Amino acid sequence: MLSGKVAIITGGTRGIGLETVKVFKLNGADVVLLGSKKESVDKAIETLKKEKIDVEGYYPNLNNPDEVKEMIKKIHDKYGHIDILVNNAGVSAKDSIDNTTYEDFVKIMDININAMFNMTKEVIPYMKENGGVILNTSSMVSIYGQPSGVGYPTSKFAVNGFTKSLARELAPFNIRVNAVAPGITKTDMVASLPEEMIAPLVKTIPLGRIGEPRDIANAFLFLASDLASYITGVILSVDGAARS
Repeated sequence: MLSGKVAIITGGTRGIGLETVKVFKLNGADVVLLGSKKESVDKAIETLKKEKIDVEGYYPNLNNPDEVKEMIKKIHDKYGHIDILVNNAGVSAKDSIDNTTYEDFVKIMDININAMFNMTKEVIPYMKENGGVILNTSSMVSIYGQPSGVGYPTSKFAVNGFTKSLARELAPFNIRVNAVAPGITKTDMVASLPEEMIAPLVKTIPLGRIGEPRDIANAFLFLASDLASYITGVILSVDGAARS
């Protein structure tokens, strides 16, 4: 489905990001994964090699515009084009506002919003050459909020606004912009929770299970492919119809 495409995936070293790397690669794309540090990138690449999946990886500071610009140019110079960007890097939050410092809040915005802006801004000039796809990771809490950790849903509401607005701005250049809003998904953090915590969560989901990383990766695959060529500005919920 992505044969001949070049994709960059931030937050690609574990969880949903790593699974998206696998799915894109297995569907014919050349994939560059990005992580926060060398150790995590090297570990992800070695894990993929064991599955006979060959990818390239970088660990730039996504909040450094000059560093991001240099890396994007390097990738473009090597492959000749950049077709897909998945802005998946992010951090969550769970503390009450009383226990959230200004520095905590800014850190969430830096990673979940500002890094997305930097990456997107730098790929757009290259995508304008032949069109492209920009995909952002939102969350079900961008629609429903959450009872604590206000910085996280705030950032994801911003992801939705960024996605919808940029879709309108870039449509004349044949650049589609969409987001995937996962529900509760079996990432490393969720998988480590005891069953007594997971069971009540499952009861809130009409499909009767929490999501797998592959469920989310497949949504990214669909939106990245030509099957979604007339879809832009959409926040696609992948949450088993959970409404909480």
